[in-house]
Amino acid sequence: MPELIPGPALIPVPGGKVIEEYIGHASSGDDAVSVAHMLAPAGWEEPAQEPEFDEYTIVLEGSIDVEHDEGVTHVRSGQAIVTRAHERIRYTTAEGARYIAVCLPAFHGELVHREGEDEHDREPVD
Repeated sequence: MPELIPGPALIPVPGGKVIEEYIGHASSGDDAVSVAHMLAPAGWEEPAQEPEFDEYTIVLEGSIDVEHDEGVTHVRSGQAIVTRAHERIRYTTAEGARYIAVCLPAFHGELVHREGEDEHDREPVD
């Protein structure tokens, strides 16, 4: 039977970004994939991370910068970027952005591995 998701789960993250997860660990109990709507304010940045998931990002409005070992990729509205598990990456937004992120496997606080974050700083998990 189809499963209706009545609304997103809000995922706490550093820097004022809002993650509205519609499908995934926090919202639907799915550990295979997560689909989230992201709202990042102008000037937002987060620590570098080495997540254990691939992330597929589609920028709907604004732009994001993705820092990686080869430099920085600027992703504008209407473009997408794919980052792979275990790559060291860092997301920032100069002008702010609204985007969709799909993570395989699902986003989970224990799989992000943000620099400077220890066990006690991670998002709560169920």
